[in-house]
Amino acid sequence: MPNPSAVVCAYSSVGTAALEGLLEAGIDVKALYTYAQGADERWFTPPAVVAEAHGIPVHLVPVFNTDEVFETIQAHQPDFLFSFYFREMIQARFLETPRLGAYNLHGSLLPKYRGRAPINWVLVKGETETGITLHAMTPKPDDGHIVAQARLPIDWDETALSLTLKAADAGRGLVREAVPGLVDGSTPRIDQKTLGPSTYFGGRKPADSRLDFTMTAREAFNQIRAVADPWPNAFIETTEGTLKVAWALPTELPCPAGCFRASREGVLLGFADGALRIHTLRAAETRLERPTEQAIALRLLGVPER
Repeated sequence: MPNPSAVVCAYSSVGTAALEGLLEAGIDVKALYTYAQGADERWFTPPAVVAEAHGIPVHLVPVFNTDEVFETIQAHQPDFLFSFYFREMIQARFLETPRLGAYNLHGSLLPKYRGRAPINWVLVKGETETGITLHAMTPKPDDGHIVAQARLPIDWDETALSLTLKAADAGRGLVREAVPGLVDGSTPRIDQKTLGPSTYFGGRKPADSRLDFTMTAREAFNQIRAVADPWPNAFIETTEGTLKVAWALPTELPCPAGCFRASREGVLLGFADGALRIHTLRAAETRLERPTEQAIALRLLGVPER
């Protein structure tokens, strides 16, 4: 008897790991739909590399929900359709095609943190736990019955990168272990409505990473770690220009809100109830025209003049 088949839509490091879990479970992947890797995304191995190594046809599609793609997938007659960190909402007609169902892997403990960028948002909001969820897809975002979940603790200094790597590792195992039950129909299905109210967060815009001096020091730190490298970084606007705060840690050293100064202990940035000690700062639009305390602090951090 042939192995169950699937068409996979995937991207990101989590998508790569989930595809590996699917292959480890013995699923015959007929095709991968994915995206070209961006120049700022070279830190992870894309799903296309794994697919090509296994002889799986790879389709780079700028738009997925077309008649041509639909007809191609129909011709495969797949048992499953899987979406692993795919960037496009998949239309209902695609979801109705696979014999054994369509499933999505989402980076939170649904029904909490539906929507885009859940890993970044849980850090911004200061959560101490999140997870990854495999659920049946419906035309609504991150909707449908849950078939598997894994919980992930969030360390106090967790970054988007370290949490993404945790989610990728958990996703590989979650998919691998869930497949047999999806094939034979024995997997329990949990209605998301029975788990409490849902929360939704949209995609993040550059302005969402701006640091406001009315924030608490912890809120500012959460913002910084949510978009630490390789994400674009949080930023502050100063008299010396716009600066990216790539990394900073809470400190007990005094520094009033709005303070940005050099001290014997390092360069401090003050917020509503405390300060952060800056470890890495980058120029976005610096001027450094006057010998202000901020300019001196920037030079001590090695920020170049422009």
